Amino acid sequence: MDINTIKSAENLVYAKPRLLNDRTMHYCPGCSHGVVHRLIAELLDEMGQADNTIAVAPVGCAVFAYNYIDVDWIEAAHGRAPAVATAAKRLNPSRLVFTYQGDGDLAAIGTAETIHAANRGENITIIFINNGIYGMTGGQMAPTTLEGMKTSTTPYGRRIDLNGYPLNITPLLAQLPGTCYVTRQSVHTPATVARAKKALRRAFENSLAGRGTSVVEILSTCSSGWKMSPVKSNKWMEEHMMPSYPLGDIKAADRPE
Repeated sequence: MDINTIKSAENLVYAKPRLLNDRTMHYCPGCSHGVVHRLIAELLDEMGQADNTIAVAPVGCAVFAYNYIDVDWIEAAHGRAPAVATAAKRLNPSRLVFTYQGDGDLAAIGTAETIHAANRGENITIIFINNGIYGMTGGQMAPTTLEGMKTSTTPYGRRIDLNGYPLNITPLLAQLPGTCYVTRQSVHTPATVARAKKALRRAFENSLAGRGTSVVEILSTCSSGWKMSPVKSNKWMEEHMMPSYPLGDIKAADRPE
């Protein structure tokens, strides 16, 4: 190794993760998916799990993760990722198995699969991207849409009497005996990105150790669906989403704190 290569390595602060391929991401500017993809790619490489991972993505913006993270992927039908992940893990118990799902997928059509996989304590990690809206299909109201929040199907805001209450599904999953670690994080600042990475690592370690189901919710922005700039989206998330969906660990039964 020549001296220039050594100096370059010493000065390196941040590099593109090895498991992120060279395709240009299609996500809208300000979308949180790209940041989470990077964290997953970094972790799987750091943990030496690149060739030992099975990831499952269903329908929605989340499905395109298979285009960017170079691990083995299975595409599931809408909402069925936890059921597919259950089969993958049971057939390959030594593998690290995770799902990557949006709120419309996990908390709407996939509610049953999510709850029953978690209740059984399947040794998988469920990564849940919650932006409070259906981002891919036109910005419709999702189960997690806040009261009063405007969407393409609630142009005057979500009404409780007409549309029901927002579904805060993550604390619900924390009540199930099969879950060992349930947390809600975000990736909108450097500090929250660091905490989210630690949470994802902990969840992946649980999957490998057979401790039960881990759920990592990532509170996310959707600049296109919310009709805001990326900067305003981050501020809006802090002011409106976080009071209803506060960050932090909800259940940590995987090991003593």
